[in-house]
Amino acid sequence: MTDQQQELSYAHGTSEVPLLGDTVGGNLQRAVAAWPDREALVDVPSGRRWTYAEFGADVDRLARGLLARGVAKGDRVGIWAVNCPEWVLVQYATARIGAVMVNINPAYRAHELAYVLKQSGVSVLVSSPGHKGTDYHALVRQVAPDCPELRDRVFIGEHSWDALFLGGSSVPDEQLAAREAELSCDDPINIQYTSGTTGFPKGATLSHHNILNNGYWVGETVGYTEQDRVCLPVPFYHCFGMVMGNLGATSHAACIVIPAPSFEPAATLRAVQEERCTSLYGVPTMFIAELNLPDFASYDLSSLRTGIMAGSPCPVEVMKRVVAEMHMAEVSICYGMTETSPVSLQTRRDDDLERRTGTVGRVLPHIEVKVVDPVTGVTLPRGEAGELCTRGYSVMLGYWGEPEKTAEVVDAGRWMHTGDLAVLREDGYAQIVGRIKDMIIRGGENVYPREIEEFLYGHPRIADVQVVGVPHEKYGEEVLACVILRDPAEPLTLDDVRDYCRDQLAHYKVPTRLRVLDAFPMTVSGKVRKVELREGYGEL
Repeated sequence: MTDQQQELSYAHGTSEVPLLGDTVGGNLQRAVAAWPDREALVDVPSGRRWTYAEFGADVDRLARGLLARGVAKGDRVGIWAVNCPEWVLVQYATARIGAVMVNINPAYRAHELAYVLKQSGVSVLVSSPGHKGTDYHALVRQVAPDCPELRDRVFIGEHSWDALFLGGSSVPDEQLAAREAELSCDDPINIQYTSGTTGFPKGATLSHHNILNNGYWVGETVGYTEQDRVCLPVPFYHCFGMVMGNLGATSHAACIVIPAPSFEPAATLRAVQEERCTSLYGVPTMFIAELNLPDFASYDLSSLRTGIMAGSPCPVEVMKRVVAEMHMAEVSICYGMTETSPVSLQTRRDDDLERRTGTVGRVLPHIEVKVVDPVTGVTLPRGEAGELCTRGYSVMLGYWGEPEKTAEVVDAGRWMHTGDLAVLREDGYAQIVGRIKDMIIRGGENVYPREIEEFLYGHPRIADVQVVGVPHEKYGEEVLACVILRDPAEPLTLDDVRDYCRDQLAHYKVPTRLRVLDAFPMTVSGKVRKVELREGYGEL
């Protein structure tokens, strides 16, 4: 390899360990056979527990129940529910019979629910009865007339669930075995709708090979074994929960621990303490909420060894506390997107603080990444900012029923264009400097919000911060800092912020607008909706 090639922003995760060729069902059966008596799943709210033998048997029962309902290979089965054991059973049962599980965001209302059910052609819907005051029964009744393919509705915890779960007794072993024999690891088994900020969401279609291998390699990178117990307060409907969490655990015969139906900081720490969890997942805002609990110091978190932080960059001060006070010395940062199953880059167990907070890690085994000029597509030299692209087993099969939109993001070389601006360093670690659409162009200067956010995290009165660009007549855009205060009783002014930045940041990066908020608008998966921060400013 020439010096010039070595300097390009390209990296390939070589490995002597091969990819898994299993289906998800086949891989689970290996774990059941090897570790039948180890715990596979614990639901803390209900106190229910499954060993791998019991979990495998219940997955088998549910798979037979779906076969008895006439679910064919490739049929779409929707799951619209908060985190619960039934969600996990549906995930593995649909995979065992080659049905395509459609993840539906629990926050969806009638309009969004109807769109997803129709667009994917869901024939069987498994749903929670309701959540946080929303009656799912009523919403399903409302949209059903517009969803002609929807023929079966099942509600968790009710008679319809029991009937489905127990209804497979008439299905012989041979019928389930025959179905499994028809399955290829390249078959689609999952549709995940990306939370688009404009227009309708798109359904990223993922195969056994996509998600099983990604879960496996994420788990390998943090060193999972059958001894690990993984606390998952992140939503299952998203890749973070069902791939990095569930599949990361079961591919290593580790235990899945559900602390609550949706994120609750105190419930999460209680679950870690009571179940002696070794790993904890979350987006940075979740860890911040846990660390900020008034009684945080009273929880025994000494069992923790590792965990995964993803979704958005982790502030340095937060990472220091996670390592020191939560005992997560081997915590890992992951970068990815739904369309890549999701993880492409990950920090390693022994990485230092700078790599865990200043980068999103290096490329995972069997994946390629490159940084290209967003206009020309040419691979840039290392150290230059451009669009991050990724290629390999993890790239989705496509957007369900939308080949044109697929072609907009997956090019002829099968590179997935992420839309993220990144720098690939000489050491192979990548820094995300923003979204192409979030980059602020102020008077011809490119401003990357992440840099300003990281700087402002050091302000003693700021607990959390998001930076966005807002319209400006002269400069095109100007810098708006949206902050949450550590103590609302101690006010913060724009002059305070500007004084803090003066002589530390270039003048064009210094915020010219300030909003003090109680909370940021969030997606259900815990990402800040910057588009709402921008729009909200316009309403002031």
